Amino acid sequence: MDNQPKHSSIGYNLAFLSLLLASVVYLCIWPYSSSLINPLFSCPSKNPSTTTTTTFNVAPDELLATLDKASIGNKTVIIAVINKAYAVQEVKADTTMLDLFIESFWQGEDTRHLLDHLVLVAVDQTAYDRCQFLRLNCYRLETDGVDFGGEKFFMSQDFIKMMWRRTWFLLEVLKRGYSFIFTDTDVLWLRNPFSRLSKNETEDLQISTDRFFGDPWNEKQPINSGFYHIRSNNKTIALLDRWYTMKDNATGQKEQDVLLDLIRGGITGQLGLRVRFLDTLYFSGFCQDSKDFGAVTTVHANCCRSIVAKVKDLKAVLQDWKQFKKTMTQNTTAGLAADGFQWSGHWGCRNSWKS
Repeated sequence: MDNQPKHSSIGYNLAFLSLLLASVVYLCIWPYSSSLINPLFSCPSKNPSTTTTTTFNVAPDELLATLDKASIGNKTVIIAVINKAYAVQEVKADTTMLDLFIESFWQGEDTRHLLDHLVLVAVDQTAYDRCQFLRLNCYRLETDGVDFGGEKFFMSQDFIKMMWRRTWFLLEVLKRGYSFIFTDTDVLWLRNPFSRLSKNETEDLQISTDRFFGDPWNEKQPINSGFYHIRSNNKTIALLDRWYTMKDNATGQKEQDVLLDLIRGGITGQLGLRVRFLDTLYFSGFCQDSKDFGAVTTVHANCCRSIVAKVKDLKAVLQDWKQFKKTMTQNTTAGLAADGFQWSGHWGCRNSWKS
């Protein structure tokens, strides 16, 4: 052994070092051999959390969180859209459209708890701030380059733009798997509408009418998109998607007119939709009053042009309703018929068309 050449010992050492280096390299890259994101010959950190990876920072879905918070429990919510003109008092005003809307939930029968399931969608910052102040479920819908804060008179260009923006938003709600009642804020909730709406899950859309012809399946009836219940499914998503895509070819038409054209054009049959048209006896409005105080569920300030006129006449509706409740409470044993009551005249709205 003493006679072994020195260069042989050196060779053994080099071989050993080469084997050791190869082992180290192998241990460094083997756990990550299936990944293309780690550079060759880089050892992992001792802290696994600092390992190099590809990460996408997806922001939480604020809309989904808001809907989940407001859900009744079966992924159903109530949605209303507001802007500054509906939420903030003018100098000489003593109330707002939003105040009257919220007050109706307080004055209505079995409606107070429904406020927990209402999502107010604010299209400007002032309306959002007002919603937050009222401690309701609020969502801020932003539109770049568009000011939706002021009053949008019926059929003005800004009014039409705001209605289409609303349609787009409601489509997004359906896509997230939520069914909803959509209600304008000029609709007073005097009774719980869920007790009057059909619970048949095969009915995809239940929509209010300006005038009811007596047949809940008659597609010729003039619809009103200011109050409707819609179930989230592939058919209704397809309906709202078709509806919204027609906005650029609907010059001079509001979104409600386009939906009516679609319905009368056979869209329900094409998509396999079942649509119920709601009776104004229960879901009434200024176009056609309910004649039964004992049955009326909602009152819509339709057939009206301005906010001032709507507020004036809705205040009268609430006054009529409170008088009805007081009288019926005092005469529970007298057999007083609810249909003996009549609404005050909607003179503010009738005169709004003259200006």
